[in-house]
Amino acid sequence: MSETNIDELKSLLKSTLRQFPDFPSKGVLFEDILPIFSNPITFQALITALKIHIEENYTGTSKPDVIVGLDARGFLFGPTLALQLGISFVPVRKKGKLPGKIVEAVYEKEYGQDVFAMQYDAISKGQNVIIVDDIIATGGSARAAGDLVKKLEGNILSYVFLLELDFLKGREKLDAPVYTLLSGQEEKFGSSN
Repeated sequence: MSETNIDELKSLLKSTLRQFPDFPSKGVLFEDILPIFSNPITFQALITALKIHIEENYTGTSKPDVIVGLDARGFLFGPTLALQLGISFVPVRKKGKLPGKIVEAVYEKEYGQDVFAMQYDAISKGQNVIIVDDIIATGGSARAAGDLVKKLEGNILSYVFLLELDFLKGREKLDAPVYTLLSGQEEKFGSSN
């Protein structure tokens, strides 16, 4: 697919997003991605754009074996993307949500810590993994997902997000290339240049 077509997909997706100032708290500009999923045309555009990116950038021995999606918004498109690529999907869940033997990773949230978990046999040693989520903010939850993949001896090819809050510099915490489909907020809502 040509670069123009990818640009057209991105433009369509960007126009679908909604923004809500001061939600969930004052000073936050909430980026609402849910309208993308309410329309089959924009949902397909999202999957197509991500699939093109992955197929063009990861081939041969660097072809992904697994898409790892973060609880919960990575579940909105991760399984469909994996299906379209013909590879596995593995969920990263909050602690206490998965049965059987698990591995865990702690990460920092705005007001404290949380724990992510993955079933211990979800990824095999040496499998190539792409980690997906909706938005990268501080990078803490994505990094925890990466820690889980490494505990299972998987190989992280990339982190893929729909949007990025650039001003929080979350990508600096990640140890593999980061791809953001749509341009995000470059500065904190309400800040002046």
